[in-house]
Amino acid sequence: MDKNVICIKWGTKFGAEYVNRLYKMVEKNLSIPHRFVCFTDNTEGLCEGIETRELPPYSDNPNIGDKGWRKLSLFNKELADLKGTALFLDLDIVIRQSLDPFFEAEGDFLIVKDWDFPKDIIGNSSVFRFEIGKYPEVLENFYKLGNEIRHDYKNEQAFLSYQMYEKGILRYWNPEWCVSFKRKCLQPFPLNFFLLPKDPENAKIIVFHGRPTPEQARAGFKGKGGLRYVKPTIWLDKYWNV
Repeated sequence: MDKNVICIKWGTKFGAEYVNRLYKMVEKNLSIPHRFVCFTDNTEGLCEGIETRELPPYSDNPNIGDKGWRKLSLFNKELADLKGTALFLDLDIVIRQSLDPFFEAEGDFLIVKDWDFPKDIIGNSSVFRFEIGKYPEVLENFYKLGNEIRHDYKNEQAFLSYQMYEKGILRYWNPEWCVSFKRKCLQPFPLNFFLLPKDPENAKIIVFHGRPTPEQARAGFKGKGGLRYVKPTIWLDKYWNV
C-alpha cells in the first residue's frame, strides 16, 4: 500500500477520541485504498482499524519551545514500515467532503497556504502531503540550526515551508479545499452574536488553529474581550457523528 494517512498524538493535549474521530472521518471520505497510521506514545482507547507505530525518532530541543516541531520527525529517512505518499492531518480538523483529491493533486509537496501570512510563503501544516523518506535533510537541517532556528522561523511550519521552497517543490492546496474556521466560518461582528457560523459549502476540510477549538465551537465560545463570540456550532455534529 503506497497511500498513507498519518497523524501524531503524544502527551496529554489530545485524547484518543481525537484520533478515533479523525479515523472515522477519513474512512468515510477517502475511497482510495490506504493505510491510516497514528504515531503515538499511548495507544490506549484507539479504535480497532487504526494502525499504531511508535513516535518517529526525534531529538527534542527544550530551548526552542513549541512542541509542534516534532512534526519534522516525519521526515526521517525511514518512517516505520511506511512507503510511498503520506497525507498528514492534524487531530483537530473537521473533514466535510472527499479526501481523494488530496492524493490526486500533482506535486511532490503540498500544504495549506497560511491565512495569517498572505504576503509570505508560509504554509499551515494542518494538512500536508509528502513522499516518505525522500527529504531527510529537512530534519537534518533542523538539527544543524539548533537554538538559532528561532531567529529566522516562528514555528515548524514556517521552517518546513522554506525548506520545500528552497527545493523548488512548495505547492499549495486549492484554497477552497482547506478553510480556516476563524476566517471562513465565523460571522463578522456583530452578526456573530446572532447567527451561527457558516458551514462552507465547497470546503473539504475545516482547520481549527488557535481558539476556538472544535469542541469550543460546538459548545459555544466567548473569546477574550468578548468580540470573538461563537454561537454553538451544532452543524459540526453531522461530520463528527460518522
